[in-house]
Amino acid sequence: MNTIKLMLVDDHQMFIDGMRSMLRQAPDIEIAATANSGMEALQSLAAQPEINFVITDINMPEMSGTELTKTIKQQQPDTKVLVLSMFNEQAIINEILLAEAEGYILKNTGKAELINAITHIQDGGTFYSHAVVDLMLQQQRTHQKPTSPLQVLSKRELEILELVCEEMSTNEIAEQLYISPRTVETHRKNIMTKTASKTLVGLIKFAIANQLVVV
Repeated sequence: MNTIKLMLVDDHQMFIDGMRSMLRQAPDIEIAATANSGMEALQSLAAQPEINFVITDINMPEMSGTELTKTIKQQQPDTKVLVLSMFNEQAIINEILLAEAEGYILKNTGKAELINAITHIQDGGTFYSHAVVDLMLQQQRTHQKPTSPLQVLSKRELEILELVCEEMSTNEIAEQLYISPRTVETHRKNIMTKTASKTLVGLIKFAIANQLVVV
């Protein structure tokens, strides 16, 4: 895995200092910049195009983490975004999903889960904490169930979709199913087409809607 050039964004410097300390010894992760606001973060991204990963708080003055994520995805769609929050509320989760962030975890997350989230996202996956996924699943159960995925996806495609939802990378899926990474990518593209999903986050939403996610 290439070195992750990371930027930390939070309006509380103490939290940034804590995150920096937590990640200092993590392999393949470099804290390339920090910012105390969304606008400062965008300026840093423009000045340092090598930054390829942003961890941002959601609740910030002037520009929220959601707004920052949307802007990043518009201007630099290849930059990965992991959102941190103190809140596990459905409205906030919906905003983050719509903003197409690759991950959303709570601020009480431990070091191991944080690093796991970063590496999975950088490797092409997504990472939403179990508490977040559980809340999304509860909401979906209150709505009308969409068309069964069994009518849309093949058995192999369902297998791959479930492994994607477990935050497994392309190489990990290929190894588990004894197929090539290129075959996994082909299946994943077909899954996205069949489910009308534009991103991996969209695939996660489809899986949750059809109760394919085990929490």
